[in-house]
Amino acid sequence: MDGNRDEDTARRLAQANALERRRLAEVAQAATLVRQFAADAAAAGIVSERLTARSYDGRSRYRTDVTGWYLRRDHSVGVGTDGEFYVLSVPASLRGRLTGVSVPPAEPPLELGKGGRDGESMPMAQALQQRLDAGNSWR
Repeated sequence: MDGNRDEDTARRLAQANALERRRLAEVAQAATLVRQFAADAAAAGIVSERLTARSYDGRSRYRTDVTGWYLRRDHSVGVGTDGEFYVLSVPASLRGRLTGVSVPPAEPPLELGKGGRDGESMPMAQALQQRLDAGNSWR
C-alpha cells in the first residue's frame, strides 16, 4: 500500500510542478507582451495618464501611484509606463480616498478576463494591440 501511495504522491507532485512551470512560462510570455506594449505606446506618442483603482465593492475610485494606459474600458486593468501590468482594484479605505493608494504590479495573464463573463475575455496580445491601434482616441 505504501508503494502505491508514494507513487500517487510523486505523480501528483510532478503534475503540480508541470502546471507551475507552464503558469510561469505564460506569465513570462505575457510580461514580455506588456513591456513591449509600454515601449510601443510611448514611442507612438500615446498619452499616458494617472490611473485610478476601484474599490472591491465598486462604489469608490481612488487615485493611484501608477501612470500608464487602461486596457479595458471599465478601467479594471492597465499597463504602467514602467512596463508592468496592474489590476486596478483595492479595498475600500478612507485614507485612500484622501491620499490615494499604492497598487502593486500583478502577474499578467495571457488571457485577459479569463474566467469572467462570456465575451469578456480576450488574448492579452489582442487587447494590447487594440489599445495600441486606438491611440489617443481610445476611451
